[in-house]
Order: sequence, then C-alpha cells, then structure tokens
Amino acid sequence: MHRIFSSWHVRLRKCRLKWTRQASSWKKKEYTATAGGAVTAVVTGKFEIKSLDIKKEAVDPEDVEVLSDMIIGAVNEALRKARDEKSETMDKISGGLNVPGLF
Repeated sequence: MHRIFSSWHVRLRKCRLKWTRQASSWKKKEYTATAGGAVTAVVTGKFEIKSLDIKKEAVDPEDVEVLSDMIIGAVNEALRKARDEKSETMDKISGGLNVPGLF
C-alpha cells in the first residue's frame, strides 16, 4: 500500500511542477474571436478581456441588441478557446489524473 501511495505522490508532484511552468505561459497567451465580422474580442489566459474592437458599421442605434449579441458571442468564443486549450493541456500534463483542487 505504501508503494502505491508513494508512486501516486511522485506522479502528483511531477504534474504540479509541469502545471506551474505551464500556468505562467497561459497568463501571457491571448485568444481572439470575431462575431459577425464586426466585433473582435481578445481575452488572456487569465480569462480576462484584453480588448474589444467594434467596427462602426456594427453600431446601429436602432438595433443595439444585435451589437450586444455580437459582443457576447465574440467574448464567449474567445473564452471558450482559452478554456479548451487549458483543459487539453491539463489532460496531457496529468495523464488523465483528475484530483479536484490539484491545479
């Protein structure tokens, strides 16, 4: 039993080290998404909006709801890209090991 725990503990430590290295890389990375060709959102690996570009033709005072939908769509897509990449990388690092709160 002790040998199993020790092996598992070593694996966790290696995962933690890889995670620490990867985390600093994610913070610097940017993810971009565009909605309707008129709204572009850029988010960081820290899941924060870095920039939001809205082309003039997207602004129609009579239909603000469309602009709002494009903003939400672009931001959500950029966040999804960041989340998916993080999840895929974590699966590779952990080798499928899923321990809540580890990372």
